[in-house]
Amino acid sequence: MTAARPNALVLRQSDGAVLRLTLNDADRANVLSRTMIEALHEALAQAGADTDVRVIILAAAGRIFCAGHDLSELRAGDDKAAHEALFARCSALMMAIVASPKPVIARVQGAAVAAGCQLVASCDLAYAAQGARFAVSGIDLGLFCSTPSVALSRVVGRKAALEMLLTGRFVEAREAAELGLINRAAPPADLDRIVDEAAAAIAAKPPEAVALGKALFARQAQMGLADAYGLAGERMAENLGFDCARSGIDGFLRR
Repeated sequence: MTAARPNALVLRQSDGAVLRLTLNDADRANVLSRTMIEALHEALAQAGADTDVRVIILAAAGRIFCAGHDLSELRAGDDKAAHEALFARCSALMMAIVASPKPVIARVQGAAVAAGCQLVASCDLAYAAQGARFAVSGIDLGLFCSTPSVALSRVVGRKAALEMLLTGRFVEAREAAELGLINRAAPPADLDRIVDEAAAAIAAKPPEAVALGKALFARQAQMGLADAYGLAGERMAENLGFDCARSGIDGFLRR
């Protein structure tokens, strides 16, 4: 197991094929400052290119998973172009999670708010401690969570997403699981075990098939039904040409 330097904004810890990236700005509620966005984006890019990494766990230090954007940065000036650039960079980070060939699992130990909730929604899988809470509550400050709404609306139903966005209410972990925002709510003592089991199960699968499947799943979800089936058929045929599929099927047939 290897770990990064302790003062980094994003800590990196490897355990075999599983890489844990930990947001490490607990004193500031792990806000997505410009520097945090850049640090996390860089860490994800490195992980995506690392052939030893098969699964990424995204965790956070301290009580709060992520409190969203750094509000002091948002109010540091009224330069609209600078604000648009910040939100574009944050959106690029979220899309990088979706585009990563490695599945990303959110380990949520505490509150995930606004862009922090967006971060969870952008991950492929998410598991949370039962005490964790989720909200897109910018509306309480007069700022509708427009960019978080993109990720949120793609994992929960339209009415549930709009209720969270328009009221700013917090959703407990159990309800978040029911809505589809996370996979499961777990007792805090069981959270690491559940996350590690999911990561290990994925890491044991052929990485080329996992990467193909993740990319296909994201793309087909944005298509009409006929186009989605057409693309899926193409990817199934491509996957059948992989050595892992050939040997796996041949082994099954020999049973």
